Amino acid sequence: MLRKTTLVSVLALIAASASAEDIKVGVSPGEHAEIMEVVAEVAEPMGLNIDVVEFSDYVVPNQALADGDIEANSFQHQPYLDNQINDRGFALVPVATTITTPMGIYSDRITSMDDLTDGAQVAIPNDPTNGGRALLLLQDLGIIKLAEGTGLVPSPLDIVENPKDLKFLELDAAQLPRTLADADVAIINTNYAIASGLSPKDDSIAMEKADSPYVNIIVVRDGDQGQPWVQTLIDAYHTDEVKAFIDEKYQGAVITSW
Repeated sequence: MLRKTTLVSVLALIAASASAEDIKVGVSPGEHAEIMEVVAEVAEPMGLNIDVVEFSDYVVPNQALADGDIEANSFQHQPYLDNQINDRGFALVPVATTITTPMGIYSDRITSMDDLTDGAQVAIPNDPTNGGRALLLLQDLGIIKLAEGTGLVPSPLDIVENPKDLKFLELDAAQLPRTLADADVAIINTNYAIASGLSPKDDSIAMEKADSPYVNIIVVRDGDQGQPWVQTLIDAYHTDEVKAFIDEKYQGAVITSW
């Protein structure tokens, strides 16, 4: 016969198991996936089982969330979500901030943006928000000038001053690291840079400032904000354990928001 204390412990474990929730969280490859795996480890004893689902591009995770294939995603910043909602009518909402991953400029041909030659080919993401982000970085560096009023989503058509007559090659963000053999420079999101073996800190020749508006977010379907698992997911992400992993793993290439 089980001792009373043992029986209580067994019943507590059964109750905890019965109350545990299972969710799927969509992420992009690289740091978002790696961090979410750590979050999943932290969340498990909190009663939340997270199945981390990787998507190879930026378009699918919001569609999958809207379709109910996953319960949350963690891969994008607010400007990108806003653009997706405007274009596709998704009923999605942010519930927490996570990390900032400064966009970097990489090259196999030059070691400084001062060496960029006239007519150089510049590869940038082809989605509006990350493409715009790349152009804003070039403007911050004094290389181009954009028309007033373009906000966070300018396109190459909004360039009003291009003294070096740069040629822009717009490609899927995940493909940009592969262009380094052909383009003079490529402006690459940190997750795809890291996934390709590039170090934002050591290999980039220029980077965004840390105070950019592109902090990343956890997103859920509108109406799920009050679900208990949402707060558990946030609490698990915003822990010292996750922060310590990020600081040690990425050495300043990824910055926490909490």
